[in-house]
Amino acid sequence: MRLRQPTDFLVLEALHSYGRNVAPNIAEITGKSRKNVNNRLPVLDDYGLVRKIGPADRSGLYEITEQGRVALQLRDQYDAAEDFDALVDRRLESQSASATTAEATVRGGNDDDEPTDED
Repeated sequence: MRLRQPTDFLVLEALHSYGRNVAPNIAEITGKSRKNVNNRLPVLDDYGLVRKIGPADRSGLYEITEQGRVALQLRDQYDAAEDFDALVDRRLESQSASATTAEATVRGGNDDDEPTDED
């Protein structure tokens, strides 16, 4: 993944802060040209950092993905990272594992396979 700085991170930040949006609004928020934002959004979509959403295929409405949020959290490490993709992937896996552990804790670890007094 080759991101353009600061533009790509500004686009991610705008979508994170303001929610789903279209290129003209993102351009206004970021101070970047509409043409520049229009060119970068499909690239960020290809990287999985944003997602184009409907209702129409040509709507131009985008939202940030979880991968985009993680990339935004790690932006200070972009220049130093040998493989930024791998860094983002590791963080996503770590968050996923933490969420799974937390979910199991909330459920109390009760397996449905264990017999109860009602069985």
